[in-house]
Amino acid sequence: MEEKKVLEVIKLLKKHYPHAKYYLNFSNPLELLVAAMLSPQVRDEVVNATTPRIFKKYKNVKDYAKADLQELINDIKPISFPAVKAKRIKKACQIILEKFGGKIPKSMEELTSIPGIGRKTANSILINAFGIVNGIPVDLHVIRVANRLGWTKTKNADKIEKDLMQIIPKDEWKTIAYRLKAHGKALCGPIPKCSKCFLNKLCPKIGVTKNL
Repeated sequence: MEEKKVLEVIKLLKKHYPHAKYYLNFSNPLELLVAAMLSPQVRDEVVNATTPRIFKKYKNVKDYAKADLQELINDIKPISFPAVKAKRIKKACQIILEKFGGKIPKSMEELTSIPGIGRKTANSILINAFGIVNGIPVDLHVIRVANRLGWTKTKNADKIEKDLMQIIPKDEWKTIAYRLKAHGKALCGPIPKCSKCFLNKLCPKIGVTKNL
C-alpha cells in the first residue's frame, strides 16, 4: 500500500477509534508484566477480571519469585494454561530479582532475555509502563488486519513489526496496535464485515475469501 493510502487509513482509524488504548488493567510495571504474561489465548475481559485479586495478594517481584508454585497456579485460574503461565511468571520474577535487583527492566534487550517475554510483551511494557516507544506490539488482530491491508505479507509477528515500522510514522507507533486491535474486534474479525467497514474502499482485502 502506498504511503498516501497508509496515512489515510491511519487517519480513519484515529477518527473511529479515538480512545483506543492498552487493553489490560494495571497500576505499575510489575502488574503490567504479569497481566501481559497471563494474556495469551485468553480474552482481555477474563484477564482483567482475574488480576485484581492476584495483584492484591502478590505485591512485588519477591512475592511471585518466592511463591509456592501450586498456590500460584490455583490463584491464576480461570486463566488458560495456568500451570505453564504460573511457572513462567515465577521464573521471570526470580530472574528479575536476581539480575535486575527486583526492578522491571527498561530495555528491549533485557526484557526479551527473560524466558516467556517476547517482543510483543516487551513492547507493551516499554510503551505503557515507561513511555518508551521503540517498536509496535503485534498481536493476532494486528497480524490479521495488517495482512488484509497489504501492510505486510507474512504472519511472523517480528517481521510484521519491522514492516509496520517502515511504513507507519513513529509518532503513531504508540497507539497504532491498539487501533488495529479495536478494528479487528469491531469489524475485521475472522469473517470481516467489509460492507460496513469505513476502510472498504482503501483496503485491498488480501486473503479475504468470505465477508459480510
